[in-house]
Amino acid sequence: MKNAYRTAMEWLYIVCISLAAVAMVVITTIIPYGVFMRYVMNSASAWPEPAGILMMILFSFVGGAAAYRANAHITVGTLLNMVNDVNRKRLERIGDIGMGIIGLFMVKWGVLLCQAVWQNTIAEFPSVSVGATYLPIPIAGVITLLFCIERLWLGQPPETSFTFRDQPQTE
Repeated sequence: MKNAYRTAMEWLYIVCISLAAVAMVVITTIIPYGVFMRYVMNSASAWPEPAGILMMILFSFVGGAAAYRANAHITVGTLLNMVNDVNRKRLERIGDIGMGIIGLFMVKWGVLLCQAVWQNTIAEFPSVSVGATYLPIPIAGVITLLFCIERLWLGQPPETSFTFRDQPQTE
């Protein structure tokens, strides 16, 4: 059971970083296109900016969940470096519980946000619901919760070619 969960979380992590990478590629493609059309061609396109914002929402929330699992998120290491190993483990566990609470917050309030604006549409994309554009928030909350469960139940994920660590890798 533990191995199956760990494997599932590794695949979920790979999906998250893949989605974040695709979103970043799309952003770096459409924003220069919008600038080119506006300032070189004198014919501004209305869609690149809102599309870039939608991709940034996806990148930020799904990529943030992946960064948490990879231990590449912003941390305050000074306090952790000042305490002994036992207290370090306690503080790390408290941090993981805090991330779980944040994940629950994202799920609850993200769903409420999506429901509140579901009937609205984006002017540049009339067939796209505003609520649908905010779906990455509760989805990333669920993903963060799953990664928190992994850490609290199984400990820190093992290093793979897809994860990043603070310490340099040694061979």
